[in-house]
Amino acid sequence: MELNVIWFLLIMILFMGFFILEGFDYGVGILLIGKSDYERSMMIRAIGPVWDGNEVWMITAGGALFAAFPHVYATMFSTFYLALFLMLLALILRGAAFELRGKHHSMDWRRTWDYSIIFGSLVPAILWGVAITNLLQGLPIDAQMHYLGKFIDLLSPYTLLGGITFALLFAFHGALFLLLKLADARIILKLKRQGLCIGIAGMIVYLVFTAATAFATDVTIRFTWFTPFVVGIISYCNAWVAMRRERYFPAFIFSVFVIAATTLAMFSGLFPRLMVSSLNPDWSLTIMNAASTPHTLFIMTIAAIIMVPIVLAYQSWTYKIFKDRITPDDLNH
Repeated sequence: MELNVIWFLLIMILFMGFFILEGFDYGVGILLIGKSDYERSMMIRAIGPVWDGNEVWMITAGGALFAAFPHVYATMFSTFYLALFLMLLALILRGAAFELRGKHHSMDWRRTWDYSIIFGSLVPAILWGVAITNLLQGLPIDAQMHYLGKFIDLLSPYTLLGGITFALLFAFHGALFLLLKLADARIILKLKRQGLCIGIAGMIVYLVFTAATAFATDVTIRFTWFTPFVVGIISYCNAWVAMRRERYFPAFIFSVFVIAATTLAMFSGLFPRLMVSSLNPDWSLTIMNAASTPHTLFIMTIAAIIMVPIVLAYQSWTYKIFKDRITPDDLNH
């Protein structure tokens, strides 16, 4: 039982790290909408050294889920098959865009790949929100851990609200990251104004989403879900106020707290389940009935103890190396 809980917590932490790091990547991609070629070039340059490393967290989280809870992995992939295919397509297009955008001087060429980055950022951001809220709301899963619904069944007012919430939160997070990374005063002023507007919209939607979660799911029977959401709401407000006062680093830290608190709230609402069955609560996939053998979990725990600190050290080193602000002169190198 202890190893099962440990791996539930580890997977939560991995997804938390993924949403925090890849969240501002998605946010930067979303914010490319309506920008000039010069502004887009500066913004893309800001995440150029780190975006691919951030995606490793998703791969690691997926690998940990497959190894620790294989039944969840199998059921989840059959449930979200089309959604995951669309997400994979968007991510492939996004990755190609980062590499190919600067290979030709044609404005049409660059604009095409810029739109690919926008598509490859907005679609996954929304789909992650839809997927997580579906896990909370419950899915038609039978006693054999088979999903009995269709793709359209994954889309409901609540799950679509979750997708919009994630997209707005990531866009706000991305704006704060850019305010820390860019050195052009004109772009900073524009991003500040846009970020403040997105922050207001995001806070309103976040409040509605919190209330909807209480009514659309059964998380209210677990009091532990409520406290993180309160922390998220308070952090959201503090991040917006700090952005308005041009205290961008504290604002970014508060934005990190919002994402971390939201992830914690959702996993707290699920525990000890990983996928909720809307047909029969006893058919839900839990950390017990969906787990690997104790021997497998033990070996994986040893591997995680060795490898996770190495990954964290490398990630920290990467951000230290690329900590400087991006200036217009950097576009020429």
